[in-house]
Amino acid sequence: MPRTQIPVRASRTRPPPPTAPTPGSRPPRPRPGPTGRPGTPPLGHHSDLRRLRRAYRRQRRTATLTALGYFVLFLVLSAFAPSFMTGTVADGVPAGLLLAVGQVLVTWLAVVLYEATARRRVDPLAELIRRQAAVDARREAAR
Repeated sequence: MPRTQIPVRASRTRPPPPTAPTPGSRPPRPRPGPTGRPGTPPLGHHSDLRRLRRAYRRQRRTATLTALGYFVLFLVLSAFAPSFMTGTVADGVPAGLLLAVGQVLVTWLAVVLYEATARRRVDPLAELIRRQAAVDARREAAR
């Protein structure tokens, strides 16, 4: 019995392999961005969003390291310098107690620092992006 070969069909889901540009051929046209204009980056890659993420990251790190750094210092002193922590500072008040009360103050300082940097650096960038998004939305609606 003769065997027949079944023809193999090329998959239609795969795009053809990229070809090298030939001399004299034109480069492909840029795809339009989300606003319909060619060359506009999508909103997630906008430089203002990167600046906002960077400012927010710096704000979180500063506030976290302020509070956490003091707490770690308190723990290290408690573990490795018990004579210092039990030593009296004034009128029989131990230094450890003053440092523990200082932890509350440093935590409040971290919160105040967080809010101040938010008002100064993060909120203006967020407002700028919000206004730009509103303008872009109005432009899209007008089309």
